[in-house]
Amino acid sequence: MKRTLAIVAMLASGFVLSATAQTPAAATTTKVAVIAFRDAVFRTNEGQRDLADLEKKFQPRMQTLQKLSDEIEGLSKQLEAQGDKLAPAEQQSRAAAIEAKKKQAQRDYEDYQNDSQQALQALYADLSPKVYDVLRAYVELQGVTVVMDSTTLLYANPATDITKAIMDAYNVKSGVPAPPAAPAAAPKAPAAH
Repeated sequence: MKRTLAIVAMLASGFVLSATAQTPAAATTTKVAVIAFRDAVFRTNEGQRDLADLEKKFQPRMQTLQKLSDEIEGLSKQLEAQGDKLAPAEQQSRAAAIEAKKKQAQRDYEDYQNDSQQALQALYADLSPKVYDVLRAYVELQGVTVVMDSTTLLYANPATDITKAIMDAYNVKSGVPAPPAAPAAAPKAPAAH
Protein backbone atom coordinates (compact mmCIF):
# COMPACT_ATOMS: atom_id res chain seq x y z
CA MET A 1 0.00 0.00 0.00
CA LYS A 2 2.83 2.38 0.91
CA ARG A 3 4.47 1.52 -2.35
CA THR A 4 1.29 2.33 -4.30
CA LEU A 5 0.96 5.68 -2.52
CA ALA A 6 4.59 6.45 -3.28
CA ILE A 7 4.05 5.70 -6.98
CA VAL A 8 0.89 7.82 -7.07
CA ALA A 9 2.69 10.69 -5.31
CA MET A 10 5.62 10.42 -7.71
CA LEU A 11 3.32 10.43 -10.72
CA ALA A 12 1.37 13.38 -9.35
CA SER A 13 4.52 15.38 -8.76
CA GLY A 14 5.60 14.58 -12.31
CA PHE A 15 2.30 15.95 -13.64
CA VAL A 16 2.71 19.12 -11.59
CA LEU A 17 6.28 19.59 -12.80
CA SER A 18 5.16 18.96 -16.35
CA ALA A 19 2.35 21.52 -16.06
CA THR A 20 4.63 24.18 -14.59
CA ALA A 21 7.23 23.57 -17.25
CA GLN A 22 4.63 24.33 -19.92
CA THR A 23 3.66 27.72 -18.44
CA PRO A 24 6.14 30.54 -18.92
CA ALA A 25 8.34 31.19 -15.92
CA ALA A 26 7.57 34.91 -16.02
CA ALA A 27 3.84 35.10 -16.56
CA THR A 28 3.01 37.98 -18.88
CA THR A 29 0.39 40.47 -17.87
CA THR A 30 -2.36 41.05 -20.33
CA LYS A 31 -2.69 44.69 -21.32
CA VAL A 32 -6.09 45.36 -22.82
CA ALA A 33 -7.09 48.33 -24.95
CA VAL A 34 -10.43 49.34 -26.37
CA ILE A 35 -11.13 51.17 -29.63
CA ALA A 36 -14.19 52.33 -31.51
CA PHE A 37 -12.52 51.33 -34.76
CA ARG A 38 -15.20 52.36 -37.26
CA ASP A 39 -15.54 55.73 -35.56
CA ALA A 40 -11.76 56.13 -35.53
CA VAL A 41 -11.62 55.46 -39.28
CA PHE A 42 -14.30 58.00 -40.15
CA ARG A 43 -13.15 60.61 -37.62
CA THR A 44 -9.60 60.82 -38.92
CA ASN A 45 -8.87 63.95 -40.93
CA GLU A 46 -8.80 61.85 -44.11
CA GLY A 47 -12.09 60.17 -43.19
CA GLN A 48 -13.79 63.48 -42.50
CA ARG A 49 -12.48 64.94 -45.76
CA ASP A 50 -13.68 61.92 -47.74
CA LEU A 51 -17.09 61.94 -46.01
CA ALA A 52 -17.49 65.63 -46.91
CA ASP A 53 -16.62 64.78 -50.53
CA LEU A 54 -19.26 62.03 -50.53
CA GLU A 55 -21.83 64.41 -49.10
CA LYS A 56 -21.08 66.92 -51.87
CA LYS A 57 -21.29 64.16 -54.48
CA PHE A 58 -24.71 62.97 -53.30
CA GLN A 59 -26.19 66.35 -52.38
CA PRO A 60 -27.70 67.03 -55.85
CA ARG A 61 -29.55 63.72 -55.72
CA MET A 62 -30.83 64.48 -52.24
CA GLN A 63 -32.04 67.89 -53.40
CA THR A 64 -33.83 66.27 -56.34
CA LEU A 65 -35.50 63.83 -53.94
CA GLN A 66 -36.52 66.71 -51.67
CA LYS A 67 -38.05 68.60 -54.61
CA LEU A 68 -39.98 65.52 -55.67
CA SER A 69 -41.21 65.02 -52.11
CA ASP A 70 -42.32 68.65 -51.93
CA GLU A 71 -44.09 68.30 -55.28
CA ILE A 72 -45.95 65.19 -54.10
CA GLU A 73 -46.95 66.94 -50.89
CA GLY A 74 -48.20 69.98 -52.83
CA LEU A 75 -50.20 67.87 -55.27
CA SER A 76 -51.69 65.85 -52.39
CA LYS A 77 -52.79 69.00 -50.55
CA GLN A 78 -54.19 70.40 -53.78
CA LEU A 79 -56.19 67.24 -54.44
CA GLU A 80 -57.44 67.21 -50.86
CA ALA A 81 -58.52 70.86 -51.06
CA GLN A 82 -60.15 70.57 -54.49
CA GLY A 83 -61.26 66.95 -54.36
CA ASP A 84 -64.98 67.56 -53.86
CA LYS A 85 -65.01 70.18 -56.64
CA LEU A 86 -63.42 67.87 -59.25
CA ALA A 87 -65.13 65.36 -61.45
CA PRO A 88 -64.55 61.74 -60.35
CA ALA A 89 -62.45 61.04 -63.44
CA GLU A 90 -60.23 64.06 -62.70
CA GLN A 91 -59.89 62.99 -59.05
CA GLN A 92 -58.79 59.51 -60.14
CA SER A 93 -56.39 60.93 -62.70
CA ARG A 94 -54.73 63.21 -60.17
CA ALA A 95 -54.63 60.48 -57.51
CA ALA A 96 -53.00 58.13 -60.04
CA ALA A 97 -50.44 60.81 -60.98
CA ILE A 98 -49.62 61.33 -57.30
CA GLU A 99 -49.29 57.59 -56.74
CA ALA A 100 -46.96 57.26 -59.75
CA LYS A 101 -44.79 60.10 -58.39
CA LYS A 102 -44.71 58.40 -54.96
CA LYS A 103 -43.52 55.15 -56.53
CA GLN A 104 -40.88 57.00 -58.54
CA ALA A 105 -39.73 58.84 -55.41
CA GLN A 106 -39.49 55.55 -53.52
CA ARG A 107 -37.39 53.95 -56.29
CA ASP A 108 -35.16 57.02 -56.55
CA TYR A 109 -34.69 57.07 -52.78
CA GLU A 110 -33.78 53.37 -52.68
CA ASP A 111 -31.27 53.92 -55.50
CA TYR A 112 -29.82 56.89 -53.62
CA GLN A 113 -29.58 54.84 -50.41
CA ASN A 114 -27.89 51.90 -52.17
CA ASP A 115 -25.43 54.10 -54.05
CA SER A 116 -24.49 56.17 -51.01
CA GLN A 117 -24.09 53.03 -48.85
CA GLN A 118 -21.83 51.43 -51.45
CA ALA A 119 -19.73 54.60 -51.65
CA LEU A 120 -19.48 54.71 -47.85
CA GLN A 121 -18.45 51.05 -47.72
CA ALA A 122 -15.83 51.64 -50.42
CA LEU A 123 -14.45 54.59 -48.44
CA TYR A 124 -14.25 52.42 -45.29
CA ALA A 125 -12.66 49.53 -47.19
CA ASP A 126 -9.99 51.88 -48.54
CA LEU A 127 -9.20 53.71 -45.30
CA SER A 128 -9.60 51.02 -42.62
CA PRO A 129 -6.47 48.98 -43.54
CA LYS A 130 -4.36 52.14 -43.26
CA VAL A 131 -5.78 52.95 -39.82
CA TYR A 132 -5.34 49.30 -38.81
CA ASP A 133 -1.63 49.49 -39.69
CA VAL A 134 -1.27 52.46 -37.33
CA LEU A 135 -3.24 50.56 -34.67
CA ARG A 136 -0.98 47.54 -34.99
CA ALA A 137 2.18 49.65 -34.70
CA TYR A 138 0.72 51.52 -31.72
CA VAL A 139 -0.21 48.40 -29.74
CA GLU A 140 3.19 46.82 -30.39
CA LEU A 141 4.90 49.98 -29.16
CA GLN A 142 2.65 50.20 -26.09
CA GLY A 143 2.85 46.49 -25.26
CA VAL A 144 -0.86 45.96 -25.65
CA THR A 145 -1.75 42.27 -25.93
CA VAL A 146 -5.49 42.48 -26.59
CA VAL A 147 -7.51 45.13 -28.46
CA MET A 148 -11.30 44.96 -28.33
CA ASP A 149 -13.80 46.95 -30.36
CA SER A 150 -16.05 48.99 -28.09
CA THR A 151 -19.16 48.22 -30.13
CA THR A 152 -19.28 44.73 -28.63
CA LEU A 153 -18.50 45.63 -25.01
CA LEU A 154 -20.87 46.23 -22.17
CA TYR A 155 -18.31 48.22 -20.19
CA ALA A 156 -14.69 49.28 -20.43
CA ASN A 157 -12.68 51.59 -18.24
CA PRO A 158 -12.28 54.86 -20.21
CA ALA A 159 -8.54 54.74 -19.51
CA THR A 160 -8.28 51.73 -21.84
CA ASP A 161 -9.83 53.58 -24.81
CA ILE A 162 -7.19 54.26 -27.47
CA THR A 163 -9.54 55.60 -30.17
CA LYS A 164 -8.29 59.20 -29.99
CA ALA A 165 -4.65 58.14 -29.77
CA ILE A 166 -5.02 56.05 -32.94
CA MET A 167 -6.84 58.87 -34.76
CA ASP A 168 -4.13 61.34 -33.77
CA ALA A 169 -1.35 58.95 -34.79
CA TYR A 170 -3.02 58.30 -38.14
CA ASN A 171 -3.54 62.02 -38.77
CA VAL A 172 0.17 62.63 -38.18
CA LYS A 173 1.15 59.72 -40.44
CA SER A 174 -1.26 60.63 -43.26
CA GLY A 175 -0.41 64.32 -43.26
CA VAL A 176 -4.01 65.18 -44.18
CA PRO A 177 -4.90 68.49 -42.49
CA ALA A 178 -7.98 68.77 -40.33
CA PRO A 179 -11.03 69.93 -42.26
CA PRO A 180 -12.04 73.54 -41.63
CA ALA A 181 -14.45 73.95 -38.78
CA ALA A 182 -18.05 74.38 -39.86
CA PRO A 183 -19.25 77.96 -39.35
CA ALA A 184 -21.50 78.40 -36.36
CA ALA A 185 -25.13 78.41 -37.34
CA ALA A 186 -26.81 81.79 -37.09
CA PRO A 187 -29.49 81.93 -34.44
CA LYS A 188 -32.94 81.38 -35.90
CA ALA A 189 -35.45 84.18 -35.74
CA PRO A 190 -38.47 83.39 -33.60
CA ALA A 191 -41.39 82.10 -35.60
CA ALA A 192 -44.20 84.56 -36.19
CA HIS A 193 -47.49 83.51 -34.73
